[in-house]
Amino acid sequence: MDDTKPDRKTKQVTTLPLHQLHNSSRPNLLKIALHRGANASTIIGPIPVRTRESKPEDAQDGLPVKTEPPAPSVIAQPVYKQFHLGMFEIGRALGKGKFGRVYLARERASGFICALKTLYKDEIQQGRMEKQVLREVEIQSNLRHPNILKLYNHFHDSKRIFFILEFAGQGELFKHLQREVRFSEWKAAQYIAQMVSALRYLHGKHVIHRDIKPENILVGIYGEIKLSDFGWSVHTPSNRRLTQCGTLDYLPPEMVDPTRLNKSYDEKVDLWSLGVLMYELLVGEAPFEDIPLMTQRRIAKADMTIPGFVSPEATDLIRKLLVVDPNKRMPLEQIQQHPWIIKHCSTGERAANREKSRSS
Repeated sequence: MDDTKPDRKTKQVTTLPLHQLHNSSRPNLLKIALHRGANASTIIGPIPVRTRESKPEDAQDGLPVKTEPPAPSVIAQPVYKQFHLGMFEIGRALGKGKFGRVYLARERASGFICALKTLYKDEIQQGRMEKQVLREVEIQSNLRHPNILKLYNHFHDSKRIFFILEFAGQGELFKHLQREVRFSEWKAAQYIAQMVSALRYLHGKHVIHRDIKPENILVGIYGEIKLSDFGWSVHTPSNRRLTQCGTLDYLPPEMVDPTRLNKSYDEKVDLWSLGVLMYELLVGEAPFEDIPLMTQRRIAKADMTIPGFVSPEATDLIRKLLVVDPNKRMPLEQIQQHPWIIKHCSTGERAANREKSRSS
């Protein structure tokens, strides 16, 4: 959420309770916000019509009677809240991005705690990022998974667009990694296993994230991870794309190798990024980190050195993900059954259960 790491190449890159609102029907509102700066409209659902069915007593001499349909009866629909900034108490800043900031917020009426992401319309237009913002809303508002940050709704005023997001209480995974330098294999395995679950869900919906990195992963109040920042994500039923995007250290060979730039790629780009993430969580730095030109060359050849303190099981999984040929990267289903994941995740689960039984 906060692209502030100095040495990394950044991307170009109702009545119903707030937490129950689903935003998939509102992308057109955002389009209006971006191009006109108009005020948000009330969203009203389709109006159902009651119909009359013929009854046995309507029949005469055993023959059915034709009946004219009665005048349609209009049923009032619930009107969704028109959100505006005054409905929220704004707290501390949680992060700063290229086009705005993220703040801790609370809806006054319900007391619901959330994160409020603000984007400035003029900056979005100057950066020609309108399509990217629209795509982010359209994709993220339709995702519901425990390891993916929820986008509850959005609204806007004359200058800004606001995303109402799930609040991840422990902040960016990147900041945790900075403090600890590198994670234990047990902790890294928990995070990678959750990422695999989130990616299986995304890929099942034909969504490619395309910008996996610690800055775009948040940590919830219980220590669970939340994949966020879907600005570079894409919904692609054909599973093939050509756009070059993301963060250099995490880009796969099919995106950086000049001989392959005109060839399409698929969701396996996320498998490569997952391997880079695993390496960074265990080592404390990305495997191909160098000056940009050398980073590109090293990525194209999968030229990396895995330190000796990384276990043989973890080394094996990293090498099976950071494979130049996308079709030879280990699939997500097999990652969940890899000895490194099973060893640390099952052990961690048993330890947690033992601790729970002791305290009770």
